[in-house]
Amino acid sequence: MILAKIEGTVVATQKNSHLQNNRLLVAQPVDVAGKAIGTSFVAMDVVDAGVGDLVLVMKEGGSARIIFQDNEIPLQSVVVAVVDNLEIMQN
Repeated sequence: MILAKIEGTVVATQKNSHLQNNRLLVAQPVDVAGKAIGTSFVAMDVVDAGVGDLVLVMKEGGSARIIFQDNEIPLQSVVVAVVDNLEIMQN
């Protein structure tokens, strides 16, 4: 799982038929402090996330295909949760 912030949406006038009826979002990985790390990527939204939301992204194609029950879907990343609160325990 990757903690990420949604930076935008992807508009595509034509999509692979397996991707129809689903939104594509631009996700920027962040650390627990919310600081951007790494490179942004595109993920399919299944939780109605929006720009500015902190989310959890599953970035593993096999698991993504299981969620959609479609072995043909050309997909690697799926937004699976909107994070309402993040609490870090210090020892």
